[in-house]
Amino acid sequence: MNIPRRPLVLALGALALAPLAACSKKEDEAAAKPAARKPSGIEAYAIAQRGHGFTIGAVMAANTVYVFFDTTCPHCAELWTASQPLLNRLKMVWMPIGLLRPQSGPQGATILAAPDPAKAMTENETSVLARGGGISVPSSLPDDIVQKVKDNTGLFQQLQGDSVPLIVYRHAVSGEHGMYAGALDSAGLATLLGL
Repeated sequence: MNIPRRPLVLALGALALAPLAACSKKEDEAAAKPAARKPSGIEAYAIAQRGHGFTIGAVMAANTVYVFFDTTCPHCAELWTASQPLLNRLKMVWMPIGLLRPQSGPQGATILAAPDPAKAMTENETSVLARGGGISVPSSLPDDIVQKVKDNTGLFQQLQGDSVPLIVYRHAVSGEHGMYAGALDSAGLATLLGL
């Protein structure tokens, strides 16, 4: 039997790259958790609405998208960049969590506490993409802001999230709710959200 090598190699290459679209903790840590039922899309949307984040985009947009992100995740940075051209059509709430590194929580609190969180986020994501380590954390952060990041991390766990970015959305056309883990380019994000 002679199988064409090129399609097989391309398919295997695509599978090898698939896990690179999101950042997650080590698999052995995830395996230690007991399996639980993932919430439905509408349940996930209700859980995400309880999160703490900062809003960007069209304030009066009918479509609100929630993004759980880690400040050290390059895929989150890619999604941040990809979302910018779509902000005239949707509202996004970016919610930091502490998942990947010890500095994730403090950096997330730094962004939430900033006078202009979107500007601080852009600074962080630009640094992450340049492999610079992200935004600098001040010597002290307000306890209530640090707690908000911890609360977001708890919500992420309720969602049975295992990688970031985690997008929780309502499709603009069908009205269906869903979750998507991983980064997308602008066109892929528009398709996912029904824009």
